[in-house]
Amino acid sequence: MEQGPARSFEDLFVWQRAHQFVIAVYRATQDFPSDELYGLTSQFRRAAVSITANIAEGFKRRGVADKLRFLNISESSLEECRYYIILARDLGYGNVSNSKEILEEASRLLSKYRAAIQKDQIG
Repeated sequence: MEQGPARSFEDLFVWQRAHQFVIAVYRATQDFPSDELYGLTSQFRRAAVSITANIAEGFKRRGVADKLRFLNISESSLEECRYYIILARDLGYGNVSNSKEILEEASRLLSKYRAAIQKDQIG
């Protein structure tokens, strides 16, 4: 069954997977040490939320360049989260492997989504 164009950012599969990543990050960081509340926990959560928030904000932008700018911010926040997963793992702050798997899928989807929008601008 073919789906029509997205009417809302929530219709975007890339946003849905990124949102699942945010939920996974919130769950994983619940187990982080309490002294990390204003450190790694806060930074990790804000970067994760930034991925989905910028996809959402970019969705309503009219110009392609503007859309691409917000998607690039999402990609940057995603890379920041990739580092936080490494740091949390190396510090022994709980199980972040599920988060990493979801992040990798969201990363692939975001890259494809950005490339499709960029192609529309060129083509």
